[in-house]
Amino acid sequence: MANDHEELVALFRYSVISEAVARHLSPTERGLVVRALASRAWASPEGEEHCYSRSTLDRWIAAYKRDGLAGLSPVRRADKGTGRVSPELMAEAVRLRRAVPTRSAAQITDIIARAHGVLLSERTVRAHLARSGVSRRELTSEPARAFGRFEASRRNEIWIGDVLIGPFVPHPRRAGSRRAKLFLLVDDHSRLLVQGRWMEEENTRAGQDVLRAAVCRRGVPENLYLDNGAPYRSSQLARTCAVLGVHLIHSKPYSPAGRGKQERLNRYIRERFLAEAEAAGIKSFEELNDSFMAWAEQVANTRVHAETKTTPIARFLVDGPPKRPDPTVVREAFRWSVTRRVTKTATVSLFANRYGVEPFLIGRTVELRFDPEDLTVIDVIFGGEVICQAVPYSIGRHVHPAVPQAIPPRQEQDGPGIDYLGLVRLAEEQAQGSGQIAYREVPLPGFVAEDSESEAQ
Repeated sequence: MANDHEELVALFRYSVISEAVARHLSPTERGLVVRALASRAWASPEGEEHCYSRSTLDRWIAAYKRDGLAGLSPVRRADKGTGRVSPELMAEAVRLRRAVPTRSAAQITDIIARAHGVLLSERTVRAHLARSGVSRRELTSEPARAFGRFEASRRNEIWIGDVLIGPFVPHPRRAGSRRAKLFLLVDDHSRLLVQGRWMEEENTRAGQDVLRAAVCRRGVPENLYLDNGAPYRSSQLARTCAVLGVHLIHSKPYSPAGRGKQERLNRYIRERFLAEAEAAGIKSFEELNDSFMAWAEQVANTRVHAETKTTPIARFLVDGPPKRPDPTVVREAFRWSVTRRVTKTATVSLFANRYGVEPFLIGRTVELRFDPEDLTVIDVIFGGEVICQAVPYSIGRHVHPAVPQAIPPRQEQDGPGIDYLGLVRLAEEQAQGSGQIAYREVPLPGFVAEDSESEAQ
């Protein structure tokens, strides 16, 4: 002990906590003892009565277990009697914070007390660290980043994809409704809404359905920039991009760089299309998609863009129609590939369906390639060659939800007021010709097929 007074204080503190430091006490029992000790008044060595809080008693108990009786000795305050703190100790506090930015003022105070035997005021240390520009917020927070503006130099150089969560739509085959998800693709250079479709499910198959329609209609992109959602993190999409020669890019989580155009289009769709669709009433996914494709061609792609000062479709077609991709390559690109081990009954399992293969493949691992839109045609590949086609055992009893089913005819209902989207659909039908139109199969205006080009030559 440094002097008799410090030893007297240490002995007094031990007398207060002695009952709580018994080794036979469990944590629960020790808590009850400390609570009882905190409710009592104690006569200090100076002759004054004090009540000590539970946190103080817990601190004394921890100090005694760590350093014995010396841990209960009072620590001298650096500013006691002077009203000022040693500049050397404050400089030490700054160095400790810079070394480990996450250290709290209480931790720094405790380190200085143990190293130098001087107890500083935690409040004083915290204020000094803030004045010195080394607060935890300033040292641990990321600096503000400036995002530069970027634009692709040509059409189909970069497509940006996203999923917009929309309203609830009545389900065509069962009671209730389903939340609609809009899969979108936007050309970065022209701001053209390349393709969009409202889906019931947010999965890989839905994303590839939209990508296939976009490729067949607008050409093959050089880069595909997507987020990290589950529909875009599948091996099937990676295979599609590899076959088509597309560079697949995923944005960094929580990083908005490069997605500004997509976000602005999402807001535009909510304000200009969804508001009208919900006001008119949405009866089915089929009607929602017909209205959306008509609106996209008649409104979204024909408006003058504030940034480019021209319409998206005009900027997209400034160099003429894009080149149509090879149908054989497109078909192969959008086939899925999975591996399966052939069972002893010469069958493989795919999406809970059983398919028969050649008996000599029993016990071997084969590759299955198929179009997710048509599960009745599945190629069995072994050794790099197509050996046979898997034959379904009972396609009538084992039907995967991915197989398109018949949709009951929709019931027409009169909507209130002027049907704005109906007028848009009518304008699109008149522009393309009379009758019902499957918008996913309508060629791009000015799109010249390879056969037509050869005939023209």
